Amino acid sequence: MTILEEILAHKRKEVAEVKELRPIKLLEKSIFFETKSVSMREYLKRSDKVGIIAEIKRASPSKGMIHEYIDVEQLSIGYMQAGASALSVLSDAKYFGGSLQDVEITRKFNYCPILRKDFMLTEYQVIEAKSSGADCILLIAAALDPDTCTQLAKMAKDLGMEVLLEVHDKTEIDSHASEFIDLIGVNNRNLHDFTTNIETSVELVNHIPEDFVKVSESGISDAASIKHLKSAGFDGFLIGGYFMEHGHPEDACARLIKEVLKG
Repeated sequence: MTILEEILAHKRKEVAEVKELRPIKLLEKSIFFETKSVSMREYLKRSDKVGIIAEIKRASPSKGMIHEYIDVEQLSIGYMQAGASALSVLSDAKYFGGSLQDVEITRKFNYCPILRKDFMLTEYQVIEAKSSGADCILLIAAALDPDTCTQLAKMAKDLGMEVLLEVHDKTEIDSHASEFIDLIGVNNRNLHDFTTNIETSVELVNHIPEDFVKVSESGISDAASIKHLKSAGFDGFLIGGYFMEHGHPEDACARLIKEVLKG
């Protein structure tokens, strides 16, 4: 069993248990459920921003615990003050140390696009995302068959959210991209050995139809890489591990954005 298969098996069990504790009718009573979403597509295209999606996560399967003790309120505000275009919040507990409460706190203190980053497998999780204040959900092509991916994406759109489709190769773009997808993110991390290479994004950029906002994910840690990816055609840059390895992730974000803006 690969690490992805292990994570998905655990996620299915976890969702089944949570549904018993928090039925859909309860989720729909959230103060965020009727709130209009903030467009990640629009924010990543803004000329006054670099396009960084700054991520909040405590751990990862590849690195273990990265930054255990964080104040989500302060960090999310700090990221936005640093100039981030959007925020990505890990809500998976077992493998990333996150929670839906992290998404809710981030929403409470920020007006910006918020991505709920998790292993989305069911319609219940899409409703969860909306109820927690997320504006966008992540759908991972490697974790979903095309029909399920389209079904979940359509539901997210019906609820007013946007959808970021994560892919690793051209085959996944061809099989999973649909009219309900807003952004396509190329994950530069090899799911088999966890190495990262931003050239993965560069090699795939021309295979992504122009209708989609293009995002590069993982392995980005310097201004030169962002400039290289921008010139290739990317609008967004999802960065988590690099920021979270610092004592003050928001300061690392501010420094990187300044470097990019130097020209």
